[in-house]
Amino acid sequence: MVGVVLVSHSQKLVEGLKELVSQLSGGAVPVAAAGGGPQGELGTSAEKIRDAILSVAGPDGVLILVDMGSATLSAETAIELLDPLPCEVRISDAPLVEGAVVGVIHSGIGDSLSQIMEAVEGARQMPKNLD
Repeated sequence: MVGVVLVSHSQKLVEGLKELVSQLSGGAVPVAAAGGGPQGELGTSAEKIRDAILSVAGPDGVLILVDMGSATLSAETAIELLDPLPCEVRISDAPLVEGAVVGVIHSGIGDSLSQIMEAVEGARQMPKNLD
């Protein structure tokens, strides 16, 4: 099963999102939150992201979803801190909430990391209305 790491500039935001998607999967999919800076302030932390990757890493890989801007840079730095990488790790800047929901659902049904990346990228097109 592919692990999912949620990265945001806000610790509270990703903790709430982790709670949501963990309930969707019944806790079956490994999900970690890496939000806020090193002291819990707004920002991102490569070390928090590295630790989150390690906490969900498995043979099927890890998907990292980021909220904006420097979260991608911090995720890339976190990957560089892991030498050697414990598994394949990929980053997506798809919409965080929609991407997390889609990613966890697809991981839960056993899709590969590549299949999940494709599905998560499709989350960009998800309608938000019922019209």
